[in-house]
Amino acid sequence: MVYEYLIKSNKAEFLTRVSDIAARLGIDPDWLMIVMKMESNIDPAAVNRVTNATGLIQFMPLTAAGLGTSCTALKAMSNIEQLDFVYKYFKPYAGRLKSVTDLYLVTFFPVALGKPDNYILQTDSLRAATIARQNPIFDLDKSDSITVAEFKTSILRRLPSEAMANVVTAAGNAAEYLKKKVNPAAFVIIVLLVTGAGYVIYKQMKK
Repeated sequence: MVYEYLIKSNKAEFLTRVSDIAARLGIDPDWLMIVMKMESNIDPAAVNRVTNATGLIQFMPLTAAGLGTSCTALKAMSNIEQLDFVYKYFKPYAGRLKSVTDLYLVTFFPVALGKPDNYILQTDSLRAATIARQNPIFDLDKSDSITVAEFKTSILRRLPSEAMANVVTAAGNAAEYLKKKVNPAAFVIIVLLVTGAGYVIYKQMKK
């Protein structure tokens, strides 16, 4: 799997459990590894000093409580034990996760799952500008708002090359939306992904 070199303990069991969770969720195990790498560097004890988000997928305190645990308890768990809560978090979305960007969207802003690419990440109590300013890497056009398309593009840009073949369809219709929103180089990347040319290039590079 991608990023398996980052697993510091219980490696064989951890990878087996990731594969099992992925099978139950109906996703590629690499997607789960990518999300955990981006969120915590696959460190179950990782803590965000600002939000106190903790663990492999950075559980927020309220999220942890909703899962029947706490950030303090999660930090004390082994990577194997914490995977039970990773599965518990994603389980309600089983069957709806069609790409790595779907999986990460559920981790970051679950209400946006299934929304169109021009959907802006915001809630009645959380302004779009607040979300964008706290997560500037996703606000590609610096408009003080993050769309689903921008989120997808940001994630795809950060994928390891060995995972690219599994996610070439994840961009969806983002290319059309982003054509006038981001720089030409980014647009070319998305077009390659959407048309499948990116997959061909990837396969040629692997030969």
